[in-house]
Amino acid sequence: MKNRDNHIASLRRRNLLKAGGSGMALGALHAAGLAPLWTGANAAHHSSDSGKILVVLELSGGNDGLNTLVPYGDDAYYRHRPKLGIRPDKLRKIDDHFGFNKGMAGFERLYKDGMMAAVHGCGYAQPSFSHFTSMAYWHTAAPNSGEQLGWVGRLADAVDHDLTPNFIVNVDEAQSLAVVAREHVPVVFDDPEQFGRKGLHQERPILDTVRSPGADLNESQRYLLNIAQSAKDASVHVRRAWSEYDSPVDYGVAPLDLPKIAALISSGMQARLYYTSFRHNAFDTHVQQPNLHSRLLTYASDAVAGFFKDMDRIGRADDVVMLVFSEFGRRVPENTNLGTDHGTANNMYLIGKSVNGGHYGKLPSLVDLDDGNLVYTTDFRRVYATAISGWLGYHDTEPLLRGRFEPFPVFG
Repeated sequence: MKNRDNHIASLRRRNLLKAGGSGMALGALHAAGLAPLWTGANAAHHSSDSGKILVVLELSGGNDGLNTLVPYGDDAYYRHRPKLGIRPDKLRKIDDHFGFNKGMAGFERLYKDGMMAAVHGCGYAQPSFSHFTSMAYWHTAAPNSGEQLGWVGRLADAVDHDLTPNFIVNVDEAQSLAVVAREHVPVVFDDPEQFGRKGLHQERPILDTVRSPGADLNESQRYLLNIAQSAKDASVHVRRAWSEYDSPVDYGVAPLDLPKIAALISSGMQARLYYTSFRHNAFDTHVQQPNLHSRLLTYASDAVAGFFKDMDRIGRADDVVMLVFSEFGRRVPENTNLGTDHGTANNMYLIGKSVNGGHYGKLPSLVDLDDGNLVYTTDFRRVYATAISGWLGYHDTEPLLRGRFEPFPVFG
């Protein structure tokens, strides 16, 4: 009976998600508040009182990892890329083997300050070359399984049984599969100033008013009213946080959505999991890659460096770690269009003051390829496990990640 009730509750939440209006991309009313309106006393006892925050940044489109963190010390790199290979004197060298793309001053500084762990050869068995399919595998941390819940959503359910309001925030045009949970529902928004329920001017008095639950209401009605109140409270918090946010930090030409996350952290929002992306398959560089790719990397590098500078400014730098990934890398050989095609293994990055910086994972071979592709050496879920166990302190990662994955010694 209990399983049946849980299933019905899950279906009810999912139906609410599908019913949402355009003003709240988080999925109807529930999503803005994650749960019925909980009291501050209840929220104070959730399992993440440490205040540690994980921010996930997705580089959509399949970033070319080989031209991001360039293995200039390996001659095979230049044999495969006679035109696209970036010469040593054009790189931001971090050691005698690797250098960042020339525009990545921010990443170079973070690495040399000991705040960046670069994990090599990240991928999974039986890789997909489809953006949609591969990204779904990364979002769910369950390749080739048909999993419907996201790894960030499952993480929230595992670590926060009290359903703390606003525990997950997803800044994007639409909700990511990564944040889909059984119990939690994330706050999802794009423009903070427009975050609210949409409607005609004549409808505003009704939309802005939430009836107080009365004794005459049944459980379902009370549930929906609590959701509506939570949604209203969350949207007000987001708009106020953004309006009050005033930072002198330079995030670069394209700050992505990181200032929005910084504003919410600065405002004291209870979120512990943030998810955002460099959108619109920007890194799908099949044609004329060099200038475009360098520009994209500069934008991402500047934005991430600016974000951590902002965290330092507001006194939260010790509380925040960022995970950066892309759904796959690119093929090792360049193509005839001065670009690169969909590949397999790639680098992932963990960034923050609490990180033991350096290189992690076995370097994939640039000689022993699989039909022109890197053979992955690190299951990407090891990096997820590192963030979950090493940073957030939740060690029961096997059921969460659908397998046992040994964390890297990146923390502590």
